[in-house]
Amino acid sequence: MPLPEDEVSKLAENRDGLRSRYLASPEIRPATPGRGVHHTALISGDVERTIEFYQGLLGFPLTELFENRDYPGSSHFFFDVGNGNALAFFDLPGLDLGDYAEVLGGLHHIAISVTPEDWREQCARLRTAGVECAEESGTSVYFRDPDGARVELIAEPLGEMYGQRVG
Repeated sequence: MPLPEDEVSKLAENRDGLRSRYLASPEIRPATPGRGVHHTALISGDVERTIEFYQGLLGFPLTELFENRDYPGSSHFFFDVGNGNALAFFDLPGLDLGDYAEVLGGLHHIAISVTPEDWREQCARLRTAGVECAEESGTSVYFRDPDGARVELIAEPLGEMYGQRVG
């Protein structure tokens, strides 16, 4: 349900205030101590189904699969999503986990940068496989993985959003 216009205006004013207090221009912004996201870890309900989806359908190579050090019997596995970045999964057999849910502090979506050519190809493969997709802005496609996590494939270079530098 959309917010009332006066509330949207107040939120915009608040955002402008935050931007002026915290957002430093690139010339004076300090360098980050981070080297990048090593991996983002999600939970898989079925290891083989997840591999078939991310490697088989989307084309992200499986790079490792081993037992989770924190939970005997559980698998920890990784997909190469480019530039040394990995998307990782755990399965947690024996735990009665509920369906995926977006909650405060939880995952809203993961956005993976791909070339425009790969984006078009991946969109076509998703549709052929019957995966429900929502295209936005001509460069983004959103869909759910087999366990319900929202994924975005974005045909924008890393560090850019809508042609504007964000990193």
